[in-house]
Amino acid sequence: MTHTQARAETRTSKRRLPGVTSKSVATVVAAFTAWQRTIAARRAIKDLTPDQLKDIGYPESPAPKFIVRVGLMTDLMSMR
Repeated sequence: MTHTQARAETRTSKRRLPGVTSKSVATVVAAFTAWQRTIAARRAIKDLTPDQLKDIGYPESPAPKFIVRVGLMTDLMSMR
C-alpha cells in the first residue's frame, strides 16, 4: 500500500502595500484592542447600581449630563 500525504501550500505575496509597515499594523491592532477593552468596561459599569459604583471607587454614575449654560435661551431666541 502506498501512503499519500496531502500538504496545503501557503504562499504569501511578495508585494506589499506602499506605506504599510509592521509597526503601523501593530499600532492599529493595539488601538483596536484598547477600544474593545474600553467598550467592555463601559458596558460593565453601565449595569452597576450607584451603591456598587461607590464600592469600587468609581467617582459617579456614567449617565450623560445635560448642561445648559447661562444665556443659552437668549442666544437661541436671538437667532430666530
